[in-house]
Amino acid sequence: MIGIDKLSYQSRWRDKDPRAKFALYLLFMVLAMGLSPLWQAVLVVGLAVFTCYLLRISVLRYLKWLLIPVGFMGIGLIAIVLSASRQPDSLLWGFQVGQYWLGIDPQGVQMANQTLWRSLAALSATFWFMMNMPFEQMIKLLKYCRVPHLLIEQILLTWRFIFIFLEEAVAIHHAQSLRFGYRTLRTSYRSLAMLVGMLFSRVMSRYQQMSVALELKLYQGDFHL
Repeated sequence: MIGIDKLSYQSRWRDKDPRAKFALYLLFMVLAMGLSPLWQAVLVVGLAVFTCYLLRISVLRYLKWLLIPVGFMGIGLIAIVLSASRQPDSLLWGFQVGQYWLGIDPQGVQMANQTLWRSLAALSATFWFMMNMPFEQMIKLLKYCRVPHLLIEQILLTWRFIFIFLEEAVAIHHAQSLRFGYRTLRTSYRSLAMLVGMLFSRVMSRYQQMSVALELKLYQGDFHL
């Protein structure tokens, strides 16, 4: 199991009705999209505390997860704040590049502030939902929503192969590390190339083993979900 899946099974709300959790998630998303930046900030803090309580984790650990998407978000916010203009008076701060001035646009700052808190609120709501929804409940929710059976099967198989992929990658990486495969930059590149090649063959081997197991169980093309 990956970290998120483990946490979802230790949540205080792991046995709650998935439809109720999904309805609450939709409510959080509506609030995240419709509130002002101040109340969106309040929603972010509230969801962070609520998530930490349900998952029995520290706020510091939660913030580490949040920093990963925030880094990508920051690149987009910089693009919103920066602007080019012929009139330096329209900028809060800038420097001249040829005939233009490049600097900080006041309207861009306002838009970036709104985008930041709206994104954080929506992200916090999504974190709350995913970390309190075990995969088996997700399957039940998809069935309640009348999602086609074939699509649910594809999601189930994809989820299963994520674990197979990670398990094999970690095992190969650990074996290479014991043989000092990542001691220098050159050996790291070589070991990484070998890992990719071996990973493909190992995953295909695991797939064949799963296919044989399904045939022994008289698999007829449908999973009983």
